[in-house]
Amino acid sequence: MGNPEQKIIVVENNVLFDSGKDYFEGFRPNDAWSADYEKRIVENLNIMRRGDRKEPTDHPRGNAELNFFYKQPIGYTVILNYDLKKVFAYLRSKKGGDDRLHGKWSWGFGGHIEPIDGVKGNIIKESILREVLREEVRILGNKKDLSCLGYINYDSDEVSRVHFGILYGLSTDAEEILINDPEVSKIDMLSLSDLEKMCNSAGVEVEAWSRIAIEPLRKLL
Repeated sequence: MGNPEQKIIVVENNVLFDSGKDYFEGFRPNDAWSADYEKRIVENLNIMRRGDRKEPTDHPRGNAELNFFYKQPIGYTVILNYDLKKVFAYLRSKKGGDDRLHGKWSWGFGGHIEPIDGVKGNIIKESILREVLREEVRILGNKKDLSCLGYINYDSDEVSRVHFGILYGLSTDAEEILINDPEVSKIDMLSLSDLEKMCNSAGVEVEAWSRIAIEPLRKLL
């Protein structure tokens, strides 16, 4: 787990899903027919101590990891090269971060949104710029566009139950990125068919959100 004393942004489930009327499981695109979950997050921010699942639920300083009345929004960013029709995918190492994700493949970069991310503008985009482009990776090429593709909600596993994904696509002409994050042990640039094969392989573990992100990637690539 990360630092339990870290202050992170959370949003009430009732606000995010409009008392259940806009609840969904899986992926929902960012279009005129969907609720604007990103706006709801930005306009209804709460700050909470991150906590730890090994602590009591009623920890006196708060425990977002075990508070199921709130969601922790995550700017979940796929880095892709449209010209080559490929996506950067990485294998999580077996150290640091959340041990429930160790050894799993992912194609979503990003992490918790922190109060400091709201100083300059859109707190979700700023968290992506901090987490992805300054802390996690160095892109060896031009960054062309950062756009919201939709949303991920998955309450069927322990990790995802307290998180809500704002799926972003970051396009680049790069064919290589360098990893700054010790939680990553390997990175590859893969085609959509490669990602689908990984999802269907019995010997490969892929995190749930990355499996869900395959749907919008099919439409993009």
